[in-house]
Amino acid sequence: MIKKLRIKLMLVSMLSLLLVLLVIVGSINLLNVRRMVAEADALLDIVSANDGRLPRQDEISDWEGGPAYSSPEVPYESRYFFVLLDADGSVLDADTGQIAAVDQDTAAAYAQTAAASGHIRGFVGAYRYIVQQEEEGVRVSFLDCGRRIDMCRSFALSSLWISILGLMAVFVLVMLASGRIIRPVAESYEKQKQFITDAGHEIKTPLAIIDADAGLIEMENGTNGWLQDIQTQVKRLTGLTNDLIYLARTEEAQGQVEMIDFPLSDLVEEQVHSFKALAVQKNKRFVSHIQPMLTLHGDEKMIGQLVSILLDNAVKYADEGGEIRVMLERQGRAVHLSVFNTVESISQQEISRLFDRFYRTDRSRNSKTGGYGIGLSIASAVAAAHRGKILASSRDGRSLLITVILPG
Repeated sequence: MIKKLRIKLMLVSMLSLLLVLLVIVGSINLLNVRRMVAEADALLDIVSANDGRLPRQDEISDWEGGPAYSSPEVPYESRYFFVLLDADGSVLDADTGQIAAVDQDTAAAYAQTAAASGHIRGFVGAYRYIVQQEEEGVRVSFLDCGRRIDMCRSFALSSLWISILGLMAVFVLVMLASGRIIRPVAESYEKQKQFITDAGHEIKTPLAIIDADAGLIEMENGTNGWLQDIQTQVKRLTGLTNDLIYLARTEEAQGQVEMIDFPLSDLVEEQVHSFKALAVQKNKRFVSHIQPMLTLHGDEKMIGQLVSILLDNAVKYADEGGEIRVMLERQGRAVHLSVFNTVESISQQEISRLFDRFYRTDRSRNSKTGGYGIGLSIASAVAAAHRGKILASSRDGRSLLITVILPG
């Protein structure tokens, strides 16, 4: 449990940081690209307004140049060209004198592509264009944005690598710090388990004495209702104490279980045979399908306890005249044990809490079913001790399926 809590803490921390970095880095790069496009469009507006050329800074007003003319060198640094097309897409005029990388034919092909796109502004390769309708035809002006695009790409890659290195550094720090953060919780949890174990052993002695004294009184004075109540409650407390001690020991044994190969199919078959008669006696149908000759590497006693808990739970809480189905089979490298039973009704909220200690659905809180709401907690601890998992689900709210997946 503590290990899972530490992993969850690390995952939440890293996912939160990743989300923040994605938002920050994505926003910066998006703004960078939008700024590049806005500067290119501002220059193209000036080109289209001046018959396909960029005038010197002293030839236009500050208002017309705006931020596009941040330097008097802009007209000499920029590479641009234009193509004038008629209604049929034929080239009427073209000027590629301000760019060396594009010839007349290439410029015409670019212009025809831009005009056919149906967009006023856009990109053809690394060239930003603007389409302007004139009396002679359609003028398509282009601006070379290659260097700007390379700068944006370089900035994006740099920010990506810096973010990855930052994530790796934070992961190391979180991994080192999470142990310190979880330590108080781990110590408290260990003290809680130790208290349960110690208190359970201390409680067992007076319970044994009370039970023995009640037996002596019954021998001397005969039985009566008060003595039966005392013996019944002593028996319940003894069972609860034993379950709590077993649960604490099972959780302590995670990762330290002495495992051997044992015949799982025979074990489940034996448990099914024991509970089947009880189910039939209570007017409940019991069906089982157990794949033969399955073995499992684990603690046979603990797995037997797990199977017993699941079958007992199904028999107790199946509705009147309901059905119980048990299936054991190998799927891939894992062994799947499924116990299904019908119920009057069960909600998703109840299913999500089935493995909590002392939790029972409201309908089960009566003297007929008994129990303390701790059985499924023990089953979950046994599954975890064998590096497996246990799942609960319901397809229709009128049935319960508990599946245990154990590495085979």
